[in-house]
Amino acid sequence: MTAASRQHKDSKAMAEELEQVRARFDAIVSNTPGLVFQFALHPDGKVSFPYLSDGCQALLGLTAADLRQHPERFLELILSDDRKSYQDAMQASATALWSWNWEGRIWVEAWKDVKWINLRCTPHAQPDGAVRWDGIMTNITESKQEQMEVRHSRARLAELSAHTDRVKEQERTRIAREIHDELGGNLTAIKMALAMLAARIDSSGAGADPALRDKTDYVDALVDRTIDAIHRISLDLRPALLDLGLVAALEWQVGEFARQSGIEAQFSANQREIALDNDQATALFRIAQEALTNIAKHAHAGKVTVKLARLRHHVSLKISDNGRGIRPADRSKPASFGLRGMAERARALGGTLTLSHAAGGGTVVAIKIKQDTARESLIAAAAGATIAGENISAAK
Repeated sequence: MTAASRQHKDSKAMAEELEQVRARFDAIVSNTPGLVFQFALHPDGKVSFPYLSDGCQALLGLTAADLRQHPERFLELILSDDRKSYQDAMQASATALWSWNWEGRIWVEAWKDVKWINLRCTPHAQPDGAVRWDGIMTNITESKQEQMEVRHSRARLAELSAHTDRVKEQERTRIAREIHDELGGNLTAIKMALAMLAARIDSSGAGADPALRDKTDYVDALVDRTIDAIHRISLDLRPALLDLGLVAALEWQVGEFARQSGIEAQFSANQREIALDNDQATALFRIAQEALTNIAKHAHAGKVTVKLARLRHHVSLKISDNGRGIRPADRSKPASFGLRGMAERARALGGTLTLSHAAGGGTVVAIKIKQDTARESLIAAAAGATIAGENISAAK
């Protein structure tokens, strides 16, 4: 076989092998969802698409030949609100030669519709100073719609939770007033009637009967205990001090906690009065109540500190203890409704609740809320926010 024949045979074999490789590549690309592409940014700022797969028409509404001939049309497809993020991401990838991962919206004229697309590609510096990306674009409209539906659902749930809390507090207030005014008033009248009855018994000479006198004294003491119970229940339902402001209410609550639990407790505020609307003040008070209840039940603490502060744009509440601390497993318990309720109350105010370890042991519960934001936007922000650990952000 001559050299020319061998060369011809080798060339033919290489061509066949190249054709097989191309066929395999085409098979892979044709079965890849989305658009496989090469995109180039040249030193003069112009762009080009050296390669576009057949998925171009289905994804962008443009043929591959049309887009290769007019590469500037891709930027025109992107909605004006999303173009800056697209160009910024491209420049950042070209400068640092990092992977380019961008998602945004395009207008597909062929279907008069908006699509969400995601492009992921890897940059390669070229000898002439250009940067070429190899990657894939995919249609993520369905997943984006699902995300928006989840956000809307969270917003509705947050709004429902906030409404439920408001209704609950209104009902607590109504019941507390009725108990205090109606039952308290009736018991006071009974006590006065008992006093008059006891005086008449004594004046009539029947007071000499010890059993009768013991019975009137017993009923009088029973009325006193019932009045005390009504007073305590009314305070638990709705402390009257909340009407005087959050600072006064928390100061009273911390004092009651120390008296009932035997745990040393201190309260401080950086202002004597902190202006909050009724919903905010009530929510912060209930969070503090729940936190103190948890400490009394589980923390085995010897000291508790409650700090309320009005900052420039926020109100901050911190409850710290020197107990055994909260374990990660405690946060994820299915029945840990106390922690979840505290977090939900904070989220309904557009705020955050974090649990962290206190210096020297124990736990710090920190709540921060914006003071001057409309409730509707706060609920929307709460729905879109990501709070780790099932609505509870845990800081180490």
